[in-house]
Amino acid sequence: MGIDPGTNLMGYGIIHVRDKEVVMEAMGVIDLRKVADVYLKLGRIYERVLGLIDSFHPDELAVEAPFFGKNVQSMLKLGRAQGVAIGAAINRQVPIHEYAPLKIKMAITGNGGASKEQVAEILRRMLKIRETKNVPYLDATDALAAAYCHYLETSREIKSSSGRSSWKKFAQCHQLLEDGASTTPQKKLLNALKGGSKRGK
Repeated sequence: MGIDPGTNLMGYGIIHVRDKEVVMEAMGVIDLRKVADVYLKLGRIYERVLGLIDSFHPDELAVEAPFFGKNVQSMLKLGRAQGVAIGAAINRQVPIHEYAPLKIKMAITGNGGASKEQVAEILRRMLKIRETKNVPYLDATDALAAAYCHYLETSREIKSSSGRSSWKKFAQCHQLLEDGASTTPQKKLLNALKGGSKRGK
């Protein structure tokens, strides 16, 4: 299970590995925009995350770390939201793992400077998510990316071979590579997406 902390919109994404195939179980957002009191927001986050854990019984929780480029007040708010979500996982004895945004983007796209839209599109293709299932908030796909990043980090299949060859094999299985598109498998993923968008114009 992945969590993208936020005090107005908190994203969540849940994946399940079945016979080495990764499928999306659920994704969405916890919408807190109508809750004015900050402490009520934190209470709502705790309750909702507990509810998600009780519904899906995740083995582990991957949380996106707050971005240090934000101002102090934003960092404090995100830190509180993250802490409450972590507290809910601790309550249910779910192991917790934290990943920086750069790490997550690198794991999904091979580019730490990738946009949220690029991350979302690559996840959609990798996990074969129908566009109609996509929610209108990138917070949800960011959370899904955190969960998938953790899967890649802990996957025995990825670790058993070199990062370059495993990425190439993985991308080919998902039909995301184009011959001679670039020099690295991760960049080929992005070039495949760019090529697809050009053909759609």
